[in-house]
Amino acid sequence: MITGSNVLVAVVMLVGTVGIVVPVLPGLFLVWAATLLWAIEVHSTAGWVVFVIATVLYAAGIVAQYLLPGRRMKRAGVDSRFVAVALVVAVIGFFVIPVIGAPIGFVAAIFLLELAKHHDRRAAWRATVHAIKAVGLNIGLELATAFAIITTWGVAVYLTRP
Repeated sequence: MITGSNVLVAVVMLVGTVGIVVPVLPGLFLVWAATLLWAIEVHSTAGWVVFVIATVLYAAGIVAQYLLPGRRMKRAGVDSRFVAVALVVAVIGFFVIPVIGAPIGFVAAIFLLELAKHHDRRAAWRATVHAIKAVGLNIGLELATAFAIITTWGVAVYLTRP
């Protein structure tokens, strides 16, 4: 059923999903929090069951997001300290060149740090590509988690309509 609260929840979920791809907002958290708001609003067993499912999905997504890309980069030989520095540079880059500065800063930092380490452009570029793939995997995992939460909520809204 289309209600004001359902529309608000859907909008927050949409904003959260955009926040995953354009890292301005805590995207996945917003999607989860919208589910909490909906559960409070509907105040029913179905609402709380959906919230518990969303919480389990959220936790699983966060765990996967931190375990899988990190292992992949470790296997490729990318230094985790370099990734930390690159993330800081990405945040600074985001403010220097809005939106596109983050990926540019991340890639440039990884490449330059790996180049300083290996003194070989090909090795530095290989490590940079692995880091980019890991970030892509991270975003993909976060999006998949958000879509799973949104789908769970959408099914519940459909099934609990009067």
